[in-house]
Amino acid sequence: MINHLNKLTTEMKHSGSANLDQLSTLEIVKLMNEEDKKVAFAVEQTLDQVAKAVDLIHAAVEKGGRLLYFGAGTSGRLGILDAAECPPTFGTPPHLVQGVIAGGPAALIQAVEGAEDLEELGKEDVHKYGVSANDAVVGIAASGRTPYVLGALAEAKARGAATISLSCNPGALIARDADVAINVVTGPEVVTGSTRLKAGTAQKMVLNMLTTATMIKLGKVYGNLMVNVQATNYKLKERVKRIVMEVTGVSYPEAERLAEAAGGDARVAIIMQKTGASAEEAIRLMQQTGGKIRQAIAQFDRAEE
Repeated sequence: MINHLNKLTTEMKHSGSANLDQLSTLEIVKLMNEEDKKVAFAVEQTLDQVAKAVDLIHAAVEKGGRLLYFGAGTSGRLGILDAAECPPTFGTPPHLVQGVIAGGPAALIQAVEGAEDLEELGKEDVHKYGVSANDAVVGIAASGRTPYVLGALAEAKARGAATISLSCNPGALIARDADVAINVVTGPEVVTGSTRLKAGTAQKMVLNMLTTATMIKLGKVYGNLMVNVQATNYKLKERVKRIVMEVTGVSYPEAERLAEAAGGDARVAIIMQKTGASAEEAIRLMQQTGGKIRQAIAQFDRAEE
């Protein structure tokens, strides 16, 4: 496997950065910026696959499953970052989206040498996290051939989970056990082989899409507002009030009253204002519709007819 690394686009030398150490500071950052501009276009080429992946993840979560990321090094850290952002942004329970990194939590801040080189460790972590046929698993590896990720995807596939691979090279080996393969070809890095650069940026962009689109489909977003945000501090409490004002057109004092009556839940407050329902009724409607505001309002209107 190592003998083939020089054939990976992410490991090739960048023709325009051969004299990188001789450039001025401004020239260095300009070159990096020019390369970064290419990432969004590379991601654009994979949008069909990204959409298919979102649909797989949504289906898994809808039936009570989870989304789990498995990766090593930068890829693993990016998965954990994306997972960690879901509870405060979308109000999801911590177990719903999880990131797993080769070498365990210690690898977040310091490289755990050799952890990524064993398929068996990937399989063991899939077992440790109790992956089942209800779950969706995303294996992340810029090279597309990290043994840890290969093992994780193989074991997840064997357990019947929906599997997705995310790499930055064409013909990625990790696609072999993936129901959907996302290969964002970002090309050689300014610093040869430093895949925390363009490849890492591409992975972050795709992960943003996977969770954000999934949460939108789950009803965690109303219009373009994060209505399921958890009001755990002053800033977020004020955000809830602004969301209620934006959606319903009420004044700040009325939004404050609704938010308080709704226990800080913007969704409940919106349903209360839109339908005239009590907080208890709004909560019941939320439970019946899986937290989807539009469906809850429509269900209330039908009941009133």
